[in-house]
Amino acid sequence: MDFLYVKALHIIFVVTWFSGLFYMVRLFIYHVEAEKKTEPAKEILQTQYKLMEKRLWYIITWPSAILASFFAFWMLYKNSIYLKMRWMHVKLAFVIALYFYHASCHIIYKQLQRNEIKQSAFKLRIWNEVATILLFAIVFLVVLQNAINWIWGVVGILLVSILLMLSVRLYKKIRTKKSWDKYEKKLMEEDKKQQTK
Repeated sequence: MDFLYVKALHIIFVVTWFSGLFYMVRLFIYHVEAEKKTEPAKEILQTQYKLMEKRLWYIITWPSAILASFFAFWMLYKNSIYLKMRWMHVKLAFVIALYFYHASCHIIYKQLQRNEIKQSAFKLRIWNEVATILLFAIVFLVVLQNAINWIWGVVGILLVSILLMLSVRLYKKIRTKKSWDKYEKKLMEEDKKQQTK
């Protein structure tokens, strides 16, 4: 098979792998948030999330990770010159970090399948941004193919990370404020009802 076909297949499965990881952690967040619901909503939602997580994990995410890796090794076999390039060494370090991220998501998946909730929704929101950081790092390294500028890339990634963390905190504050505003509005309405009686 021509090198470009292998490269195209590798890119396709990297995209589906990241898509699976992004959506999986979102499902984890919803699953954990459903813990605060009352029965029967809690059981219905968590049962549905377990099914969705299982299908996403074993039908899309794991196969995509395996196929992306397979085509990556095939590319390196067909064009081993990449292994002598410094940017590729840095990129492979980020890919190893991605494998660790994937493995830790698998641990969370297993815990949730056993009804063990060990992370808060807020921590999972932050965890979801780790995949974004890895995606930025890997794509920039592949496109720029320059290991010398990877220091600036890391600085950029750290800045993006800080911005993402700040946006997660801001989102949490806005969400909490909206919930509080709804609660206050509800109390005021109940107060009015009491006064009219």
